[in-house]
Amino acid sequence: MADKRLDEATNTETVGHEWDGIEELNTPLPRWWLWTFYATIVFAIGYVIAYPALPGISQASEGMLGWSSRGQLDAEMSSAAATRAKAVAGLADLPIEQLPQHPQLMRAAVAGGAAAFKVNCVQCHGAGAAGSKGYPNLNDDDWLWGGDLKTIETTLIHGIRQPGDDATRISLMPNFGSDGLLDAGQINDVAGYVLSLSGKEKKSAATQRGAQIFADNCAVCHGDNAKGNRELGAPNLTDAIWLDGGSKAEVAAQIHHPHHGVMPAWGERLDPVTIKMLAAYVHSLGGGEEFAAPVAAEAPAADAAQETD
Repeated sequence: MADKRLDEATNTETVGHEWDGIEELNTPLPRWWLWTFYATIVFAIGYVIAYPALPGISQASEGMLGWSSRGQLDAEMSSAAATRAKAVAGLADLPIEQLPQHPQLMRAAVAGGAAAFKVNCVQCHGAGAAGSKGYPNLNDDDWLWGGDLKTIETTLIHGIRQPGDDATRISLMPNFGSDGLLDAGQINDVAGYVLSLSGKEKKSAATQRGAQIFADNCAVCHGDNAKGNRELGAPNLTDAIWLDGGSKAEVAAQIHHPHHGVMPAWGERLDPVTIKMLAAYVHSLGGGEEFAAPVAAEAPAADAAQETD
């Protein structure tokens, strides 16, 4: 080991080590770096004094400020709970048809309904509420029983064909084929006629025969113009929206022996405020109607009550 000396080229003291003739200069750290380092030491001491930092047997030191991330979380949760409780109280006292007059409550209801929908409804209607075969799309403006807030709420409370609920929605289409009301040729003709109403089949002698069969057997529920009847839950057959498939074979199968699905009566499972929130959310998806529509009106296929097209 060589003695420390000044390097002639840089006039900097060496550290006194030499490796194969190479010496290391003892270059001092930049002053700005040293002051930064000292500042971090001061900050660390201040932090330990002000905030929880020193570990103990059961908990860390509390710090002079008394702050903790757990305490901050508790405060935020309490604040959120108070806000939610206020919204819940407001929704509980407010008739649902008056909800659009209170934008702040409406926003809270839609947000709460979106959360409730993910827990209770996505299993059938899908995460985006677009439904699937046999399960109605809740995004469009086609409704079986009606699409205003009050009607949606009623549908949610009492469900569709829910055993034990005297006010449940009931719509039963006859088994025209399996009960022998129509033969296979008549069913084929009326299926063609129904498809022609939405332009999915060209008019022909068969559709003309189907029109008469429709008038004799189907118009009593679906209406002479096939626009449906909300009082009976009879769907609109002119809009090319189909719950159980829109091919001729699928329409004929529905006429032969229709599917009759069931939706739970959520009034037996959820509290009234949650049901209001769900109604507000479904109403907000795009097809919600402002007021109750006439009973014998235009469309079905997209509400929680929709069944057969």
